Amino acid sequence: MIFTILETVSNFILLIVRDTGYLGVFLLMFLESMNLPISSEIIMPFSGFLAVSGIFNFWLVVFLGALGNLFGSLFSYWLGFLSRKGFLKNADSKNIERAKKWLFFFGDWTAFISRVLPIVRTFISFPLGVLGVKSIWKFSVLTFSGSFIWSFFLAWLGFILGENWQSLEVYFRKFDYLILAAILAIITWWVWSHFRNNKNEQKTCNF
Repeated sequence: MIFTILETVSNFILLIVRDTGYLGVFLLMFLESMNLPISSEIIMPFSGFLAVSGIFNFWLVVFLGALGNLFGSLFSYWLGFLSRKGFLKNADSKNIERAKKWLFFFGDWTAFISRVLPIVRTFISFPLGVLGVKSIWKFSVLTFSGSFIWSFFLAWLGFILGENWQSLEVYFRKFDYLILAAILAIITWWVWSHFRNNKNEQKTCNF
């Protein structure tokens, strides 16, 4: 069933790009950065293939892909910022401090690094909005820069492979599974750690 859903989403993406052109590329990349299950690993290679076919301008489609990611990331960041009071109020203070230390260690470059990582790049802006960044302008520049590199890389692969661009989907999907497994492991560890800390606090209170 999962593969059927993925295939349906893939066909939807191809249809949008084919029928709406540059606007479709921008909107789809915008939606991807809004935490929606839309894959840039399909959007940009297909756009690169259309560029080698003479339908798209290569550099324009790369720029629009990165621009769509930027606007989507800003929207996701804004949602995280608006939700921060609720998240920070209900979250464990120790875990929040760990997250802040991690963000402080990598600094604003977190926005750049995450933009070239599958799956992570889609969701990173929301937690950054919850935790906050020092400069929204620097966040925007680094997000756009990382997104431009990612968009260029994917479009270039589609450009080079031509009609065989769809062969990329298999490899990226395997890589996505590895990253997803790592994320699930981190979430599992966080839940276990949170539960253990609460249990220890209850024991301390009983004494």
